Amino acid sequence: LVLDTRDAVELPIKLIPRYAGCYHCQILLKSSCDVRLYEIECVVNTDQAEAELEFITPVYQAVIRDIPISNVCNQDWKLEAILEGQGFYGPPLINVGLGETALYPLMFKPIAEC
Repeated sequence: LVLDTRDAVELPIKLIPRYAGCYHCQILLKSSCDVRLYEIECVVNTDQAEAELEFITPVYQAVIRDIPISNVCNQDWKLEAILEGQGFYGPPLINVGLGETALYPLMFKPIAEC
């Protein structure tokens, strides 16, 4: 199959989302001899996702903070967590079902004063 770019048509799409999340769209193209339906999913993220947690606990005593993760897309998420820093612990994987909010339990257990 060889495509002739002279027969190609650009179809610019502009999305102006109000919030981060998944947006679904259907584009129906009709002609006298053809009908085509395109389904588009756009995932919108915030420019920067920053959060700050403060942990205050005695040495050798653990403190746990549940971090909410909301899935607004139309499919389940399987997320991998990579923790950096001494004394931080949490599950390496977390599943978040579509339309659900899961809590990621981040634990800090210091072995020295810091």
